[in-house]
Amino acid sequence: MNAKKVLQFSVGPIGAAILGLITLPIVAWFFSPEDIGRLSMLQVTISFALLLFSLGLDQAYVREFHEVDDKSGLLKAVILPGLVILGMTVIVILLLPWSVSELLFGIHSVFLSTLFFASVFLAFFSRFLSLILRMEERGLAFSMSQLLPKLLFLVVLIIYVAIGVDAIFANLMAAYFISISFVFFLFTWNTRGQWPLIFVAKVDKTKLTQMLRYTIPLIGSGVAFWGLTAMDKIFLRSISSFEELGVYSVAVSFAGAALIFQTIFSTIWAPTVYKWAVQGVDPEKIIRTIDYATLAVLVIWSLAGMFSWIIIFITPARYSHVQHILLLAMAYPLLYTLSESTGVGIGIKRKTMFSMLAAVLALGVNALANWLLIPVYGAAGAAMASALAFFIFFLIRTEISSKLWKSYERKKMYISLLLLMSLSFLVNLINLHTLIVVILYGVMLCLSLIAYSVQVIRIRQYVVKNLCKVISKKVG
Repeated sequence: MNAKKVLQFSVGPIGAAILGLITLPIVAWFFSPEDIGRLSMLQVTISFALLLFSLGLDQAYVREFHEVDDKSGLLKAVILPGLVILGMTVIVILLLPWSVSELLFGIHSVFLSTLFFASVFLAFFSRFLSLILRMEERGLAFSMSQLLPKLLFLVVLIIYVAIGVDAIFANLMAAYFISISFVFFLFTWNTRGQWPLIFVAKVDKTKLTQMLRYTIPLIGSGVAFWGLTAMDKIFLRSISSFEELGVYSVAVSFAGAALIFQTIFSTIWAPTVYKWAVQGVDPEKIIRTIDYATLAVLVIWSLAGMFSWIIIFITPARYSHVQHILLLAMAYPLLYTLSESTGVGIGIKRKTMFSMLAAVLALGVNALANWLLIPVYGAAGAAMASALAFFIFFLIRTEISSKLWKSYERKKMYISLLLLMSLSFLVNLINLHTLIVVILYGVMLCLSLIAYSVQVIRIRQYVVKNLCKVISKKVG
């Protein structure tokens, strides 16, 4: 994938993250923390439904796309099993004496239950239709399909505020449903030349059986990782309150800005590093890249700590502790991204079972920590548990990778990250003055730059060199 394609695929996640940061203060000012917590439960449940009912066949589609001639038959084969199981599950749930909306949102409402089921189906179809754009490398169309719904959600919220719509969860969920419907129609339109053919395409049962054998083991790994990212919200829903869940969700949403770094890095890293492995590139080159990734994580985390106080000026007073919770919520996107680089040996050696082991062990830590910390610290406890779990996840992947592939110096990386983690725990446990927090994270930034001074100098030389080239061309 060339730089232009990477840029096109990055526009969507980057733009969506920016729009999310713009939308978040509006939601926080207009809706209650309880309703934001309910929205978080909706998103967590839909993500689990997609993971479970796709049966991992979305990954099989990517794996087999370039090896089959009948692309329409392949698309039908990967959609049909999950769709049938999803449909049967919904029918069974409707026959049970439970209210889905009561279970998820604490509100008994046929309207909310209907919107929930419709959202699941729309998200399910959108997942598979998006793969067509992904595999055909139509990066701009893929990005717009991610970006425009976020923009639509923002527009709907602004309209709500302008005309004085009641700030109740039903209206918030309606706005979400409108945006997810728009996603579906965008994907449907952008793939209009491909998906209609599935109605006449034939399913290769032998190929489907082969794909299921390939994907079913992946479901366990996927469920473990979903639990790792969602367990904090589930525990808050179960043993705390929707208000605490709402506060936590706002902090996680702000921390989601770090997902921009994760998206760009993941898009570039995976194909590049495996290409290097095939070409027999010196492992030291990969290790140098890991050092740069570590530096980036340390700088982003430190800067987040230095400027987290800004949040108190753009959110209501009831979210004042978000600025501290954010600093632990950063652990998920940053440590996961770093583990993608430090755990590269697992992929190179094709020992993916160890990735599942890391997720399962971290999941156990997450469950225990949430159970112990949430009753005492609420949303901050959930953030502590998540940060600790992702550090364990990162640590296991890193250590196993170094044993399977190539050992390298890791002490400096571990010490730097542990200092940042400890500082983030401290500001959540002790009510420090804002200026002290800024100074402490400023010190961490300086220490990180000193620890990785070699990388800082190389980056500076690279920037100066290329800047001089640009200036010389313009002068010439």
